[in-house]
Amino acid sequence: MTLAVNLLRWLLLGLVLGLSGCETEQQPIRLSGGVFGTTWSLTYTPGLETPDPDAVRSALEGAFNIVNQQMNHYDPDSTLSVFNRAPVGEFVEVGWDFAYVLTEAMRISAATNHAYDITLSPVSDLWGFGPEGPEHVPTDDEILQALQRVGLDKLEWVPQERLLAKRVEGVAIDFSSIAKGYGVDLGADALDELGVVAYMLEIGGEIRLRGPSPRGDLWRIAIERPVGTERRDVQAAVAATDTGIATSGDYRNFFEVDGVRYSHLLDPRSGRPIQHDLVSVTVIHPSTAIADAWATALIVLGYDAARALADEQDLAVYFVRHGDAGFGVEWTEPMANYLVTDGR
Repeated sequence: MTLAVNLLRWLLLGLVLGLSGCETEQQPIRLSGGVFGTTWSLTYTPGLETPDPDAVRSALEGAFNIVNQQMNHYDPDSTLSVFNRAPVGEFVEVGWDFAYVLTEAMRISAATNHAYDITLSPVSDLWGFGPEGPEHVPTDDEILQALQRVGLDKLEWVPQERLLAKRVEGVAIDFSSIAKGYGVDLGADALDELGVVAYMLEIGGEIRLRGPSPRGDLWRIAIERPVGTERRDVQAAVAATDTGIATSGDYRNFFEVDGVRYSHLLDPRSGRPIQHDLVSVTVIHPSTAIADAWATALIVLGYDAARALADEQDLAVYFVRHGDAGFGVEWTEPMANYLVTDGR
């Protein structure tokens, strides 16, 4: 699936900061490729029963193809494209993976009072952040008209039979805020089935970790400082394993008109780009798909509402905010268990 990329990139500190000098390290194998309009990479420690790298690559590509076949809005034959073309009232049967992603997206949408919405395509296209359309500032009337085609209430969903239809003409689904993370999860499942017990799998910045790092300890992953498009600095680092990590931010994908900057992150409730001091949100969750969706949802909400909801949901979240003296950071109590401090 060609997915919109969350443009907060990861840095693997364990490989960057002197991993090669550790005598006890096991030499990892690294694979990479292109998928979903971005890149994927895998670093894993081979064991006695681990298949050869070609078999590992094949298993991953098979997992990624499941997402492509069901959720790729650039592929006219994908389930998602078939649904988006379907007329009002015509039910489309979707696969199990599509159904799972849809159900989780609906759950998070409800929890955020619809600040997260997978039917945002009409508004995203209007602003020029979708597959079609130039970057321009829509009029109020254009935004209002597009919002008439946005909302989960515009869908007819029969979960028992996995049947989906639209209630309003022009409704379209876009899974770009969750399907990339789901691709990571499926790829991780494939690696687990192959008996790969220690790995870091990443697609476009969304990560899944398993087992020990090649050094024999926790994987160390950087949270990027949101300093713009030309530099990549580290804001903080986390040490983790057996979990997913996703980051969403508003500082790499945007356009400017008459000196005003417009973020690609749109609020489904207003139909407009977000305008607040929250610039980056990192979420750690056992499922990378869920981390992916929550990162998007929380940054749309803004800090106060996002922090309250993250605490309510017991999520591990790291927030980066604009401040008068630079960037300010906040994190929830579960995130404190992962943050790297001196001596850790």
